[in-house]
Amino acid sequence: MTTATTTLVIMGVTGSGKSTVRAALAQRLGWRAAEGDEFHSPANVAKMAAGVPLTDEDRRPWLAALAAWIGERESANGGAGENALVSCSALKRSYRDTLRDGHPSVRFVDLDTDPAILAARLERRQGHFMPPSMLASQLATLEPLAPDEPGLVVSTVGSVDSVVEVILAWLAGG
Repeated sequence: MTTATTTLVIMGVTGSGKSTVRAALAQRLGWRAAEGDEFHSPANVAKMAAGVPLTDEDRRPWLAALAAWIGERESANGGAGENALVSCSALKRSYRDTLRDGHPSVRFVDLDTDPAILAARLERRQGHFMPPSMLASQLATLEPLAPDEPGLVVSTVGSVDSVVEVILAWLAGG
C-alpha cells in the first residue's frame, strides 16, 4: 500500500453490509472509522423510519458533513493525513462526487449484493431505523460504481472475512 492517505467509503444499499464490513476493516487496519448513518439529521432519520425516501435536498447537508469529516482526516497529523473508513450508501454518482470533491484520499468499495439476499437480511435485522420497505427505492436510486471512479466492486456472497480479504488485497495492490 502507498504511504498516501486513504479514505475508503464502504458503499451500497441498505442491508448490503456496509457497517459490518467497515467495522471488520477498522479492526484489521486500525484506521479511524465513521458510521455514515450517524451524520443524518433527526429529520432525515424520522423520514426514513417512516418509509419515505430521502430527496437529494435532504441528503445535501448529510453528504457535506461526511465530506467535512473526510477533510478533517486528510488534514490530521499536521497535514500528513490519517487513513479512514466511512460507511455511506453513496447511491448516486453525484453523491460520490460530493464526497470526493477536494478529497483526493477517497476510494469507494461498492458492496454488490443480490436483491433477494438483501431482502432476507432486512427482514431479520433488528433495531435499525431503515425499514425493509425502503430497499426498492434504494435499488432504484443506486448508480453502480463507474469504471472512471476510484474504487472496487466486491460481491458480498461470501463471508465478511472473505469480503475483507478481497479489499485488503486490493489495498495492497494485489
